[in-house]
Amino acid sequence: MEIPFVEPDQVPQPRQKVRIERLTAQPYPDGWRIKLNVDVTAFQERPSLELRVLRLPEERIIAELSIIETMHRKMEFTVHVRGVESPNG
Repeated sequence: MEIPFVEPDQVPQPRQKVRIERLTAQPYPDGWRIKLNVDVTAFQERPSLELRVLRLPEERIIAELSIIETMHRKMEFTVHVRGVESPNG
């Protein structure tokens, strides 16, 4: 019996060829949390990522996340907005 760990059409890539394939950020209704979805290329070595959410136009960091040697190609996280008095403006 064989158990596949990656999709058949996804060939695991070496470190230098791993890319972010999809990145979305969706605020929760309360405005203080943000749902992040990240998909990366199938990989041979587990990648690490640093994600930052910026508030425009001043490009101020309002949330950040470190992902260390993930085992998953498709990831979902919730980050909390910080460093602002109001998330809406």
